[in-house]
Amino acid sequence: MSIYEYAMQMEQDGEKYYLLLAENCQVEGIATIFTMLANEEVKHYNTIVHLLKNAGNSSLVKTTVLENVKNIFVRMKEEKANVRIDSSELESYRKAMSIEEMSWKFYLDKAANADEGDVKQIFLRLAGEEEKHLRIMENIVEFVARPEPGNWLENAEWHHLEEY
Repeated sequence: MSIYEYAMQMEQDGEKYYLLLAENCQVEGIATIFTMLANEEVKHYNTIVHLLKNAGNSSLVKTTVLENVKNIFVRMKEEKANVRIDSSELESYRKAMSIEEMSWKFYLDKAANADEGDVKQIFLRLAGEEEKHLRIMENIVEFVARPEPGNWLENAEWHHLEEY
C-alpha cells in the first residue's frame, strides 16, 4: 500500500468515525462539530486523490472549521446547553484525539521525507489541519469533562491554532 493509499484510507476511517460520533452524540452542538470534522476528512481524502493523480500539482482548500467550531461553542455557552455525557462517550472522544494525533504525526513524517516541494507543502498543510482537529477534540473533551463549563470558553486555547 502506497503512502497515498494509506492516507486515503486513514481519512476515510476518520470520516466514518466522526459520523458515528455525531450519530451517537446527544449534544446537538457537539454532534454538529463531529459532522463538520467528518466533512473535513472528506476534503483531505479528495486532496490526496488529486495529489496522487496529478503528481504534486494539488492544493488543499482552506477551511473555516476552527472558526465554525468556536461559534458553536459560543452558542452552546449562551444557550447554557446541557453537555452531560457518559463515560463511554468521553472515551470515544479521547480515541478521536488519539487518531488525530496519529494522523498529524503521519503527515509530518511524510512531509519530512517528501522530495517534491509541492507534495511536502501539501503534507505540511494536512498535518496542520490534523493538528487543528486534535486541538478541537482536546477542547471538546475538556468542555464535556467539566461539571460546569463556566468561563471555559474564554480560557480555551484557540489562539495558537489560527497560524495554520
